[in-house]
Amino acid sequence: MRIVRPGEPVGVNTPRGTLRDGIAAGGWAAVLAGAPSTAVALLRGGDLLEASEAAGSILLPGETRRGRLLLAAIPVHLALSFGWAWGIAFVAPRGRELPFGAAAGLAIAGLDLGVIGRRFPRIRTLRPVPQVADHLAFGLVVGWVLKRRRA
Repeated sequence: MRIVRPGEPVGVNTPRGTLRDGIAAGGWAAVLAGAPSTAVALLRGGDLLEASEAAGSILLPGETRRGRLLLAAIPVHLALSFGWAWGIAFVAPRGRELPFGAAAGLAIAGLDLGVIGRRFPRIRTLRPVPQVADHLAFGLVVGWVLKRRRA
C-alpha cells in the first residue's frame, strides 16, 4: 500500500481515495439498499420497520421497545453499510465494479443472514428472500457508485 504524502493529490488509486470511494458508496447504499424489502412489505401489507427493529436487536438483544430498537438500528446499519462498502471498494477490480458488487452483496447476505444473523432471533425470523434482495441491491449500488467515481 502506498503512503499518500501531505499535499499530494488524492486519487482513486490511493488509500485515501479508496476510503472516500467507500464512504460515498456506503452512503448511497445505506439509503437505497432497503428498497426491495420495503417494496415487498408494502405489497404484502407487512411491517415496514421489522428489519430495522431486527438490526437494532444486534445492539440491544433484550430490548422490546420499538423506539429504542429503531434508534439502535441507526449505528448498526451505518457501521455495516460503510464497513462493507469500504471493503468492497478496497478489493473491487477496476472495470468490474458492478458484477463484483453484486457477487459481494450475495456473499455478504450469506454471512450476515446465514451465519451471524442466525444468532439473533429477530434476524432469524425475517423473510430471507427480501433480505437477500436488499443485500444484492446493496452490492449493486456500491458497485455502481464505485464505477462512476472511478470513471
